Amino acid sequence: MTSPASLSPAQAAARLEEFTVIDVRAPGEYAAGHVPGALNIPLDKLPDALPALKSASARGSLLVVCASGVRSTRACEILAGADIEAATLTGGTSAWEGDGRGLDRPEGAPAVWPMERQVRLAAGSLVVAGLVAGIRFPAARWLSAGIGSGLVFSAVTNTCGMASALSKLPYNRAPRSAEDLDATLEALQR
Repeated sequence: MTSPASLSPAQAAARLEEFTVIDVRAPGEYAAGHVPGALNIPLDKLPDALPALKSASARGSLLVVCASGVRSTRACEILAGADIEAATLTGGTSAWEGDGRGLDRPEGAPAVWPMERQVRLAAGSLVVAGLVAGIRFPAARWLSAGIGSGLVFSAVTNTCGMASALSKLPYNRAPRSAEDLDATLEALQR
């Protein structure tokens, strides 16, 4: 399988009107700021969206976006497996904003940390907790070993179970319902 096409923020901005932009971050991250015109289809919901995305790609190009480019690259691989061509935004919304380009932020939307930062906080906290608890209860060090092993597995497979778990927490969910995703998918098929 080849790597998906990758566009810099400047390249994507110059052609933004040509794309259907799909943001694969958690709804809370999306609500905290997204590329103008982006539609939110969280990465874990992508398999359900394949028919709608196939329909949208038949009418024009897809640009997949996340916070840093990791999840969007994974999404492009999933899409390629379904014969749907898509490009990814290099560096994600972080690079987009860092390049001086604005993000759409709905009024009143909470500020949510990017998922990578949440994972670093959770993993680091659990490792430290395991080491500190291990002073009194040596078996607690297995917690640190488990988290470290999970991080190695995450790097090797380019997946992240901790990010999947964190994305389910209430603060990572925008006040959206299943109907919102259904409406997004319906709009993609038009």
